[in-house]
Amino acid sequence: MRHNSTAVTTKEFIAAALQEDIGIGDHSTLASIDADAKGKAVLKIKENGILAGVELAQDIFHYLEPEAEFTLYKRDGDKAIKGETAFEVSAKVHTILQAERLTLNCMQRMSGIATITSQYVDKIKGYNTKILDTRKTTPLFRAYEKQAVKIGGGYNHRMGLYDMIMLKDNHIDFCGGIEKAIERTNQYIRTNGFQLKIEVETRTIDDVKRVLAVGGVHRIMLDNYTPDQLEEAVKLINGKYETEASGGIQIDNIVSYARTGVDYISVGAIIHHAVSMDLSLKAHLL
Repeated sequence: MRHNSTAVTTKEFIAAALQEDIGIGDHSTLASIDADAKGKAVLKIKENGILAGVELAQDIFHYLEPEAEFTLYKRDGDKAIKGETAFEVSAKVHTILQAERLTLNCMQRMSGIATITSQYVDKIKGYNTKILDTRKTTPLFRAYEKQAVKIGGGYNHRMGLYDMIMLKDNHIDFCGGIEKAIERTNQYIRTNGFQLKIEVETRTIDDVKRVLAVGGVHRIMLDNYTPDQLEEAVKLINGKYETEASGGIQIDNIVSYARTGVDYISVGAIIHHAVSMDLSLKAHLL
């Protein structure tokens, strides 16, 4: 998985994560288990939700042992029911014990994100509004957290600072106003020959009017608007630009925002408030 020229690949991520955990050696396993011992491990689901991270789990095991054999009973995006088995893996016992914690940490985190995302998506089913994630992610694990959002039925916002321009309140204030920020940004894009979309944050209806007057953007963020204010802004924009609602939106009030006709609702909580799903990896000798 690579999203730009500096992003961490899956192989690089796994190598760094295993190095963090194993260090100079898994002494517990090295001391007690024969190097050629073979085993089987079963990934058990211990609570209901949406499963995510199965592909990454396979990558982790295959990084350590390319010949490891998987039997999949569940795939990414499948409903997970307590008591079910997600997969079985046959490999060297050393491989199983070294991959166990990294596999569980990743799958539990990703499944928790996919599960809460699916709850938000289901809540506004029937509306055209899409759920977006944000950059409020775990450093170096962003790609997998955002993958989990997609598995749960949500959509990814920009991956980082490099693939979309977002003029937020601080950019606008430091630059000297909305108009100046938009004009300078378009000049920057033209000068450098970039193909980047521009989103601009607004805090009031007056801000929206100023953006509409200057133009030159792709999406207008409507930050911390009430549902009534959001409805007014969406009508004012009238489909000329994409619209995104953000700020203070939770699962218990999201329907009142979706019914305004806004195109996107960004919810940081689907990542930073996600609770890891309870999973376990049970192993035995062959």
